[in-house]
Amino acid sequence: MTIRVLLADDQALLRSAFKVLVNSEPDMEVVGEASDGAEAVLLARSERADVVLMDIRMPGTDGLAATRLISADPALAEVRVVMLTTFEVDEYVVQSLRAGASGFLGKGAEPEELLGAIRIAAAGEALLSPVATKGLIATFLKQGGGLAQGGGSDGDGDQGRAHSERLAALTVREREVLVLVAGGHSNDEIARRLEVSPLTVKTHVNRAMAKLGARDRAQLVVVAYESGLVRPRVE
Repeated sequence: MTIRVLLADDQALLRSAFKVLVNSEPDMEVVGEASDGAEAVLLARSERADVVLMDIRMPGTDGLAATRLISADPALAEVRVVMLTTFEVDEYVVQSLRAGASGFLGKGAEPEELLGAIRIAAAGEALLSPVATKGLIATFLKQGGGLAQGGGSDGDGDQGRAHSERLAALTVREREVLVLVAGGHSNDEIARRLEVSPLTVKTHVNRAMAKLGARDRAQLVVVAYESGLVRPRVE
């Protein structure tokens, strides 16, 4: 199966470089290019994109707004967004996750990292490296303990309470897996820690996603912090 990739960046030169790289792979192809977020949303619909490489900072409709629109559209439920950032850890980490992004990639990433990110996102996994996870925790602490504050919405407190209520539906093992996911651990790492198979871990992750209403693994991290299940220690 060929992964259909959409490039959204206001820099034409950067899009061209990404396009050459992506099209050089036998299992993926670029199906569209957008110079702003509004165009990206339209192309995601019309070109049936699997993965959108979305620049956060674009004129007009930026990457955050576009990601929210994609996440809110039932017709685009299978579309995964990977945010492209100048710095992997920045002020937009929390907002991007809450908007529905599956992960992050620095624009200075190696070609193999970019291609790997596309495959990971297309497979429904989250691209949350240890660096990005540490950035998420740092932002959490900076905001005084609540990711919900990053969105600036009056209903965010209610959202946190709703997450907490949903946690009651998780089994003890699902909670344990969720904590490890929020710590940035992969399925293989979690499997080794819990002495189970990676397939078993994946099953627990999928069940937790269904119960918590999370689009993907990245959203589980948000839920874990907003609900208070994970409270990082200050170093």
